[in-house]
Amino acid sequence: MVEFRDVQKFYGKFHALHNINLQIDQGETVVLIGPSGSGKSTLIRTINRLESIQGGKLIVNNQDLSNPKTDSNRLRQDVGMVFQHFNLYKNKNVLENVMLAPRIVSHIPEEENKKQALHLLDMVGVADKAHNMPAQISGGQKQRVAIARSLAMHPKLLLFDEPTSALDPEMIDEVLQVIKKITSASDMTSLIVTHEMGFAKEVANRVIFMDQGQIVEDDDSKSFFERPKTDRAQQFLSKIITH
Repeated sequence: MVEFRDVQKFYGKFHALHNINLQIDQGETVVLIGPSGSGKSTLIRTINRLESIQGGKLIVNNQDLSNPKTDSNRLRQDVGMVFQHFNLYKNKNVLENVMLAPRIVSHIPEEENKKQALHLLDMVGVADKAHNMPAQISGGQKQRVAIARSLAMHPKLLLFDEPTSALDPEMIDEVLQVIKKITSASDMTSLIVTHEMGFAKEVANRVIFMDQGQIVEDDDSKSFFERPKTDRAQQFLSKIITH
């Protein structure tokens, strides 16, 4: 599904990702945790080519992202992404936001597209906001719309880049519950960058702990949270507050 082989990423002279070797299989729910600036968001952004790599090889759905001839638009049809700040189209209502990509990219008939969009909005709990503009709904509702929009393209892989970091504390749980529902009800592969440790412990099949651009630990969720192997992971877990 996803394979990193000695992947390197630089921002100028700053070495953002060091020798990343990682394999993610179909159906896994993988959570990336670690201190701010550890490379978590950079790592998942390389998977749909929002960030390029400067060394090594990255294979996603049998497509070689280190090959400049690989079609990024084709790649992104299979790899959805939910951003920190929603990125909804402000001039389109909620329903239109969800319908747009299937209409333009997949050419789904309009009635079928509308039926699918309403179903997805219902699934994430915002069907009653279908005709509202983004400015008329809360941050938590916007993020749920963004999740529905990503699901509308039936991605094989869904990336979440700190999906609750821009939300008020009282809105965090509603978004986390939607993500939990999605990951537990399908065989879609999910990679989630989060600082919500209680959620990570509950939803992840596997936890990857990063620090200073490197993978420090990669283990199943239970083992990582109960018996972290490295001093650095133990130190990190001792300082965080479980949500």
